[in-house]
Amino acid sequence: MNVFYEEAGGFKVGGILADNTTSLQIEAMHGKRSKIKAAAVLLRFETPSLCEFMQQAQEIVDDLDVDFLWECCEENQEFTGADLATEYFGHTPSPVEIAAVMMLLNSHPIYFHRKGHGRYKAAPPEILQAALASQEKKRLAAEKQASYVEQLTAFKLPDAFKPLVNDLLYRPDKNTIEWKALESACNATKLSVPKLLKECGAIPSAHDYHFNQFVYEHFPEGTAFDPHAADFIRTDLEDLPLADVTAFSIDDAATTEIDDAFSVTPLSYGSFRIGIHIAAPALGITPGSNLDQAAARRLSTVYLPGHKITMLPEEVIQHYTLGESRRCPVLSLYLNVADDFTVTETFSKIETIQVSTNLRHDTLEQQFNEDTLRDNQLDYPFARELQLLWNFACKMEKLRGKEQDSNSDKVDYSFVVEQDHVMIYERRRGAPIDRVVSELMIFANAEWGKQLADAGLAGIYRSQGNGKVRMSLSPAPHQGLGVSQYAWSSSPMRRYVDLINQRQLIAFVSETPPPYTRDSDAILIAMRDFELAYATYAEFQRGMERYWCLRWLLQENIHIADAVVIKENLVRLDRLPLTIRVPSLPDLAPGTAVVLEISQIDLIERSLNATFRSKSEN
Repeated sequence: MNVFYEEAGGFKVGGILADNTTSLQIEAMHGKRSKIKAAAVLLRFETPSLCEFMQQAQEIVDDLDVDFLWECCEENQEFTGADLATEYFGHTPSPVEIAAVMMLLNSHPIYFHRKGHGRYKAAPPEILQAALASQEKKRLAAEKQASYVEQLTAFKLPDAFKPLVNDLLYRPDKNTIEWKALESACNATKLSVPKLLKECGAIPSAHDYHFNQFVYEHFPEGTAFDPHAADFIRTDLEDLPLADVTAFSIDDAATTEIDDAFSVTPLSYGSFRIGIHIAAPALGITPGSNLDQAAARRLSTVYLPGHKITMLPEEVIQHYTLGESRRCPVLSLYLNVADDFTVTETFSKIETIQVSTNLRHDTLEQQFNEDTLRDNQLDYPFARELQLLWNFACKMEKLRGKEQDSNSDKVDYSFVVEQDHVMIYERRRGAPIDRVVSELMIFANAEWGKQLADAGLAGIYRSQGNGKVRMSLSPAPHQGLGVSQYAWSSSPMRRYVDLINQRQLIAFVSETPPPYTRDSDAILIAMRDFELAYATYAEFQRGMERYWCLRWLLQENIHIADAVVIKENLVRLDRLPLTIRVPSLPDLAPGTAVVLEISQIDLIERSLNATFRSKSEN
């Protein structure tokens, strides 16, 4: 005796070895023995043989018309396979015919709903039509997906993908057929999503891929400002006094957001007055205005080689930037300084200045440096003022306990990108220009932070203790700078916390109610969000600088490069702000100069392969 039974959702046959009433020992066609429950048995038969039984049943299934079979069923009536086989064949069905009908019923759940062991019910017409429509929709989707995969693996971008490229790259909906097709094509070609789309021409350049990824995530509405964002109040310059000073700024050649300028005015008995003049956009940006909200969303200007995303609209920047030969509104901090460079008095003013000159690093550094200071050369613009500021800066470094800090062995890098050609320049950190500007900014931020604290006004402070930098609404020492408190106030066009602090300072100087208290949601939210945004923007800048370093290696056709070991297998390439891992690097002491072979530069992954060749003889 043989049985036709159900197991794991499918049908099988076997010969009975032992019948234990509730269970059976059976032997399958290929000799495998197993134990099944008696309840799983649907049919018992003597003939044909096991192999022929399934073969004949399948032949009948192939000839059955599922639509006709469904029409044979009475609506809302349950039935067994034997019942339907009797109705369909018009005679007492054989076990093979019953099995064939059961196999068809089981394989068409859209037509026949299972209601229990061996029992079924025909799907209602409306449900069947809906299910068939859904099945057809899935079939068409599968065909479309297969077509997409075929095109993608041939490195052709389907037309339907063109408006979806950014979504597929940066925020894919993994339930769409486009994503499923892309994923299948990636598996077939062994390429990542961005690399495959680049091969299909969907990514014009690796630079665009990285830049657009950042914009897509952090500027979902784009980097352009809403036309209503520039609703600032143009400061009437005639309403503010004009300072009787000759002011100049010191900035990089590419700087357009000039936040600070300086002046030096002689006083009696060898003393003099230093003016630190900070652009004052807080005079025209009303808290809560559209422009203020736009700045609060951006929180900072974003920098990357060859480009930037400004915190404020260009129209606002041009109104407040301290450009030369123009009158500009400023918040000024004046320092009366004795002939021994001791600060005897400080005071602040809201005023305007006439900026005489915008000095630029590339020109000024050739004139104002250690050599010209040592030789007392004074044959360049603002030489005497810069010499006084240099001596003052040295005194301030000493008072902060930082005169022994040496940055002369550290290098800063600047990137100039012109028509996709990149130039990378090294600049030694700690030059007199850097130290003068740095000391004046540290003094201003520390002094203004002290004034806010002494007046009991809220401000946003940066502090450092035990190596950790944090922001808070309470003044605390900044150990790294050696000051008792430090409130960023010197870059209000580029950092939102500086704009907030400037508003508080303007209220203090003008003796008007401050816009913020320590309990103001606006100042708390801005402080929290700024830390996150500033870190994110800095990481993005480092990533884009890494990209341009790799571009430079390709551009200059560099295959052999010098590097210095930082630790373990981490090295820094010479002339570039680029650190990489070199798996083949032997155990060498930090600081060891090595020669590397460069290959396989990948601009999408921002990676390269570097192989150790030798220790450097230089």
